[in-house]
Amino acid sequence: MENLEGDIAPPSTFLLAIEPRGLFSVAPLIAAAPFLATAPRGTPHAVIVLPGLGATDRSTIVIRRYLNYLGHHATGWHRGRNVRPAGADLPAIAAQIGSLREMTGKPVSLVGWSRGGIIAREAARLAPDAVRMVVTLGSPFAAPGASNVGVLWRRLTGEAFPAHTRERMRALGAPLPVPSTSIYSRSDGVVAWQACRQTEGAQSENVEVRGSHTGLGFNPTALWVIADRLAQPPGAWAPFRPSPVVARLLPWREGGSWRRSAPNA
Repeated sequence: MENLEGDIAPPSTFLLAIEPRGLFSVAPLIAAAPFLATAPRGTPHAVIVLPGLGATDRSTIVIRRYLNYLGHHATGWHRGRNVRPAGADLPAIAAQIGSLREMTGKPVSLVGWSRGGIIAREAARLAPDAVRMVVTLGSPFAAPGASNVGVLWRRLTGEAFPAHTRERMRALGAPLPVPSTSIYSRSDGVVAWQACRQTEGAQSENVEVRGSHTGLGFNPTALWVIADRLAQPPGAWAPFRPSPVVARLLPWREGGSWRRSAPNA
């Protein structure tokens, strides 16, 4: 699959306008707490959760607390606000991965929200032997410019949103050397959902959920998918196969059963 930045349009102004609905995701999360408590747990291991553009570790506190509840050792990226130029944080994240790998004796999983997912994917390329898997949430790695974040980027950095060459976009979207799951929503008002999809293969997949971009970190279905992915036995990655109950929460079903991935259009 080749998604190039100029070929994918940012989300519509309507979807962007209704993005604040993500701020009301906490109520459904509380209601879903008993359901989330029954998610697969698997072997506890270290997980680094990376925030999106302009955000800090405070934005990922729900994800981390949930994963810690399930028995994992979830930690933030400890890099303050995510506003530095592309690639600037990679050495520090690679070092953090290596430190946790040495400390725990187990490979580390990476969970990245939006821009944090792009960083997580690139960090996995730098330390593949120390990374167990990568899970991204609304991360436009296939076309970073297919988004509505230009104004926010300029406000945070004082610079125009960086352009990407076709070669760079191909590199960002290239398959990872570790298992990877991309979680995305077609009603994302911040980044184009098409830019969040990767080529599916022996250890890569896309899982669609319902909801906004700003609510992905509180989205009960997305949290369940993260838990399910992290619960897989090391070295035995398999595509996401939801139970009948979970399948009813997912958007794409065909013939009454959940389908692994949605079509491109």
